[in-house]
Parts: sequence; C-alpha cells; structure tokens
Amino acid sequence: MAKKPAAKPTPAEVDILGILFASGPSTVREVHERLGTEVGYTGVLKLLQNMHAKGLVNRSSAGQAHIYEAREPARMKRQLLGELVQRVFAGSASQLVLHLLEDEKASPKEIEEIRQMLAEHKRRSK
Repeated sequence: MAKKPAAKPTPAEVDILGILFASGPSTVREVHERLGTEVGYTGVLKLLQNMHAKGLVNRSSAGQAHIYEAREPARMKRQLLGELVQRVFAGSASQLVLHLLEDEKASPKEIEEIRQMLAEHKRRSK
C-alpha cells in the first residue's frame, strides 16, 4: 500500500518544522522552549500530535517522553520552498535569489558558496 502524502502544514506547524529541521529529533518540552512564544506546553503537544496524525512528523518513545522528528526533511523543505516560489515569485527561482541577495543578508562567503553550487549544478545538468 502506498504512503499517503503528508498534509500541508499550517503556519504554526511550519514554525515547529523549522525547529525540528534545525535541532533534529526533540521532545515536546524542547520544542516548546525553542518556540519562545505564548503557546503553552499543551498547545505545542497538541500541534505535534496533529502533525503526527497528518504525517508531517514521526514519533518515538524514550522512557515517558515522546520524541518528534520531521518526516523526510529534505523533501518537505523542497515542497515548502516550491510552494513559496510559486505563490510569491510566480514560479521564478531567479527572482527568489535576487530578492535574497538584494536584502544583503548573504555574506560574501555565502555568495561564493552559491556560486560554487551553481557551477556544480551546471556541471551536473550537462
């Protein structure tokens, strides 16, 4: 039987996914502490339970604590980014990159890394 694709995450769920992408497998308490918002512990727990039911995260047990982990993080990041590019930049990846670079948030080192990635992508595409 084929796996059911994960449902689209809500903005609050995307915040939690960002934490799980950056921190790796985490308990509810760890996610709650990293969120640093007014969402209470039980609210974070409920969000994670819903995310598990939707197929966005995997859950395992360590003693009495549940450990949550983003399901297929690389695929999920590509999917979320693809949706952003479609909605905000009319499908133009170059416009996305241009806006990122115009905001001057990329350091010279990051720009050089981008150049190297583009060169590697070009080599692979031939």
